[in-house]
Amino acid sequence: MTTNQTVTGDELATHGRESGPDRSSPALTLTAALLGFALICLDASVVNVALPAIGDSLGAGMSGLQWVVDAYTLPFAALMLSTGAFSDRAGASRAFAIGAAVFALASAACGLAPNLPLLIGARVAQGVAAAVVLPASLSLVRQAFPEPARRARAVATWAAGGSVAVALGPVAGGLLTTAWDWRGIFFVNLPVGALILALLVRAPRSQRRPAPLDVPGQVFATVALTALTFAVIEGGTAGWVAAGVAVVAAVAFFQVEARSPHPVVPLGLFRNRTVAVAVAAGAAVSVAFYSVVFVFSLFFQQVQGLSALRAGLAFLPMTGLIAVTNVAAGKLAGRYGAKVPMLVGQALAVVGLLVLLYVGAGTPPAGVAVLLVPLALGCALTVPPLTAAMMDAVPVERAGLAAGVLNAARQVAGGLGIAVFGALVSDGFAGGMRMALAISAGLLAVTGAATSRLR
Repeated sequence: MTTNQTVTGDELATHGRESGPDRSSPALTLTAALLGFALICLDASVVNVALPAIGDSLGAGMSGLQWVVDAYTLPFAALMLSTGAFSDRAGASRAFAIGAAVFALASAACGLAPNLPLLIGARVAQGVAAAVVLPASLSLVRQAFPEPARRARAVATWAAGGSVAVALGPVAGGLLTTAWDWRGIFFVNLPVGALILALLVRAPRSQRRPAPLDVPGQVFATVALTALTFAVIEGGTAGWVAAGVAVVAAVAFFQVEARSPHPVVPLGLFRNRTVAVAVAAGAAVSVAFYSVVFVFSLFFQQVQGLSALRAGLAFLPMTGLIAVTNVAAGKLAGRYGAKVPMLVGQALAVVGLLVLLYVGAGTPPAGVAVLLVPLALGCALTVPPLTAAMMDAVPVERAGLAAGVLNAARQVAGGLGIAVFGALVSDGFAGGMRMALAISAGLLAVTGAATSRLR
């Protein structure tokens, strides 16, 4: 696991071996792919600690800050359903270069944004580019390392880049915001993007392949998710109208998917109980993790009065253990099967959430940092085995499609969780925070019960 993305050795299995020129360098290709993946994972977490500074600078309220986060998460999640096919059609190296270049330009636009609407628009562009970078970067790794053993090690290294980025995100956000400005969290992406494009010169050139695109399904999915998020964040009359649009778009989406020969979300996948439980558990974990990071980023600064840097450091015990726990979870799944670590992980996360209910304004920040650890360990322990269980439950030729569905479900759940919980804390921080924690614990308890019924 990285808390941001689910990765597997068979992910995007349709991206097979590619031909490239002799001057290509597998090591430099892996470096470019790792940096690209780390960059999009970093931007999913680095912005949280900077939210109070963004609010003060641009005059944004709670709903505006929610949009700063979800404007990135929603297009990232929704378009991930189709960007694997786009990577095939354009060629992985071209798609990755396009995604990295657009991401860098969008980051510059974020850093230069003079007002909230332009910042949100630039964040949407970042999310679109990130959705392209993810599958294309993994495809590049797969084609650069055709030998299975070396490819497995390369994919593991690529995935570790995401874990490290997640761990460093809050700290980097706090450091840049304190030492420079909130705009620094976006400007720092520019030299990294330039380095990625330079390294791509030594990446193999990818062949273009025909790949079906379900454009109507993708459009209806995007409209439904955006309208639902708008309804939750904005509320009022406009919110009810948006909720109606979301319902209509969702109905149209399911009708299109049921009839499409190449649906972005094959509904038949969910007839398999293991697939359904894995997607539900992955979504519940994302709601808990992303929403807690969002809420506690505000809690540390707005309630306890910490600086952005101290708030970022408070997350380090939580995020720093994720990569280590990922490895342990994989070993446990290999020894005991997926069900046991999934159950243990979800139970630990529930306990961690319930313990956090006792956190208040007077709780020492160091104590809060320690209390966040059980939740992180539980989430990190759950995702690798649920991913393995899902991959084992689908045919090999559908592994890439299934991984895309799981990734998208987790990102969507995280974005909607932030929308809902941001609305809760805006009506009263202490009560809203406890309600958010209780809801997250309830969701994980339900998915844990469903997990217990798996074979």
